[in-house]
Amino acid sequence: MNKMLERAIAEVSRLPEDEQEAIACLIMEEMEAERGWDERFAKSGNKLGEMARKAKAQYASGETSPLSFPEK
Repeated sequence: MNKMLERAIAEVSRLPEDEQEAIACLIMEEMEAERGWDERFAKSGNKLGEMARKAKAQYASGETSPLSFPEK
């Protein structure tokens, strides 16, 4: 365990039990969300790379045009 996590756990351990429970739930939810993102990225394969290659090819062949934004 790194020093920052040790310090955070020491601080949390001084809180009332219900607050400790709430913080533990937040940590667990965040970890689950991270796992979810990892799984989604793993399942997506290299779609972003494919899209980038296609965009570069379209640009190289003159199939694109510059973005224009309306003036305010």
